[in-house]
Amino acid sequence: MTDLISIMLKYAAYKDSGVEWIGEIPEEWKIESLKTLLAERKEKNDPVKTDNILSLTMDRGVIPYAEKGAAGNKAKEDLTAYKLAYPGDIVINSMNVIAGSVGLSKYFGAVSPVYYMLYPRDKEDVISYFNATFQNEAFQKSLIGLGNGILIKKSESSGKLNTIRMRIPMSRLNRVRIPYPKPSQQTAIANFLNCKTEKIDQAIAIKEKQIQLLKERKQILIQTAVTKGLDPNVPMHDSGVKWIGEIPKHWGVKRLRLIGTTQNGISAGAEYFGSGYPFVSYGDVYNNRELPHIVKGLAESSIRDRIQYSVKQGDVFFTRTSETVEEIGFSSVCIETIENSTFAGFLIRFRPKPGFLEPEYSKYYFCAHIHRAYFVGDMNLVIRASLSQELLKNLPVLLPPKEEQITIYNHIQTQSDKIDKAIAIQQKMIERLKEYKATLINSAVTGKIKVPQTGEAKAVA
Repeated sequence: MTDLISIMLKYAAYKDSGVEWIGEIPEEWKIESLKTLLAERKEKNDPVKTDNILSLTMDRGVIPYAEKGAAGNKAKEDLTAYKLAYPGDIVINSMNVIAGSVGLSKYFGAVSPVYYMLYPRDKEDVISYFNATFQNEAFQKSLIGLGNGILIKKSESSGKLNTIRMRIPMSRLNRVRIPYPKPSQQTAIANFLNCKTEKIDQAIAIKEKQIQLLKERKQILIQTAVTKGLDPNVPMHDSGVKWIGEIPKHWGVKRLRLIGTTQNGISAGAEYFGSGYPFVSYGDVYNNRELPHIVKGLAESSIRDRIQYSVKQGDVFFTRTSETVEEIGFSSVCIETIENSTFAGFLIRFRPKPGFLEPEYSKYYFCAHIHRAYFVGDMNLVIRASLSQELLKNLPVLLPPKEEQITIYNHIQTQSDKIDKAIAIQQKMIERLKEYKATLINSAVTGKIKVPQTGEAKAVA
């Protein structure tokens, strides 16, 4: 898709911008400091002019706080502590601008004091063009050296950046130099990007929906196999568990407490971690349905620790405590013993007695969504969401004959591999669309492609 950009129209002549991230710009364009072009709105909501609190999100831009849901920081009760944003203002999170936390407001409302609001000094200038510049990933990354704080990588796959206390003072942001075409060209670029990025975003949304449907299909596959088996003609009977219903007549049902033991993980100070012996972390369980054979965590565990908190083949680990209910009760199975290892205090280990569960069957049985309602229903939500051993011990476990457990696992694994490959294809296409969008924005706002104005020949679409 980026090849399309290379065959779009070019300007007649270019010159060096003198700014590394910009490179060459069209000869008739200028380079100006941000302060020369954009003014900061510093108006406070004191006395109170609005109770319409706005929030800046990474994926949706500026939205009313009421539409945000439970995610993020809680709104302040004191409305005079906010600043004001107007329709047409660029709203910038000073703590997270280099990760793309920037949006164009459609609303009049109150915003966090850590936000900057910018508007054009010249009424002929087009705010949508400057907003597109702030959306440019090359521009965002050029700001890294201006911040005060700690920078971390958000995602190894996307390379998208996130920040912790990475505040960029407005005084430094004002000195940043950006491309400045004439207003008519700003309008053309803004309209072009609005049209193109909307279509790209729609294409991404369709593929994300397809991924969601594939994931739901996988969950249905797992849940059906581990609760009904693979033979649709097998005699069924009531399981005795309301939320499970009927199961194959020859299957057993036992509470988890009757088929194994449970153990909370080890809790220790920071000095305990970082070196020593293998250590299974919360992330190892939350992110994997099967524990990695080699874990990255290390702990200075004693011999006693390594006996009491061991990680053996067939063990099933559950996420025990977190800030949110959504992260509780996820399971991961140890398929291969991790020698001399221990596991985190935010986890519960279930160790089955011999003869009840094949590890491969456990991998899929305990991750079936049918268990989510059970875990969440009676969970302790006083301060942190917490899964107790007592609640886990009462979990009903369906027990097909061991040979059938292996058959069920092989069926799920084969079908899951096909679904996972389909998901990977969609994810790859999404990444390509995002790369195309980023390249398109960068090429347009820096003049690498010429966006025709009214009356000019159309660019290659």
